[in-house]
Amino acid sequence: MKIKLFLPVVFLLSFSTIIFAQKGKKQSLFNGKDLTGWKVYGTEKWYVEDGLLVCESGPDKEYGYLGTEKTFKDFELSVEFKQEANGNSGVFFHSSIEGTKISGWQAEVAPPGSSTGGIYESYGRGWLIKPEPEKDKALKMGEWNKMTVKVVGNVVTTYLNGTQMITLDDEKIGSKSGSVALQIHSGGGIKVRWRKLKIKEL
Repeated sequence: MKIKLFLPVVFLLSFSTIIFAQKGKKQSLFNGKDLTGWKVYGTEKWYVEDGLLVCESGPDKEYGYLGTEKTFKDFELSVEFKQEANGNSGVFFHSSIEGTKISGWQAEVAPPGSSTGGIYESYGRGWLIKPEPEKDKALKMGEWNKMTVKVVGNVVTTYLNGTQMITLDDEKIGSKSGSVALQIHSGGGIKVRWRKLKIKEL
C-alpha cells in the first residue's frame, strides 16, 4: 500500500515540474518567415523582409497594429527594433483591439526626446510614467536597440539597451491580461524593423 500511495505523488511532482519548466521557457513570437501567430489591425503595412518583421505607414497614414493571437499576463518580453524615418511606434501589452482602437498599455518606441521606454495607457489615463530625460541617451536612433518589458503582477519595468528606463506599480495593469501588439503611429512616414521577439511567461 505504501508503494501505491508513493507512486502518484512522484507522478504529480514530475508533472508539476514539467509545467513549471514550460512556463518559464523563453519562446519566439516571430518565426522570421511570415505573420503566423499574429493578426493585422488597420490598413498600414506589416510584412517580412530578409527575416525581419517590418512595419511601415501606408497611403492612409493611420494607426496600425499587429497583435498576438495569444494573450499574456505575467511575462518578460524582449524585442529588438531599428527605426527609420520618423520611427514612432510602441510595444503594447495587456491589450485588446477592435479595428484600430486599442485599449491597454504601451511601452513607447519613438525618436530621441520622445520618452522611449515610458508607459502610456491608450484610451485611458494617458502617460503614466516617462523616463528621466538623461536616460534618453540609451536610444540609438537608426541602429538596432533592445527593449525588455517585464510585467509581474502590478509592477512593470522597462529596459533599453541594458538601461532601466522606468518602474511602475499600477493595480489596473495587474488586474488584466491581453495581447502583445506592435504599433504604427498615425501621420505617415513611419518605418521600423523588428527582430528577436521573445517572451517568457512568469
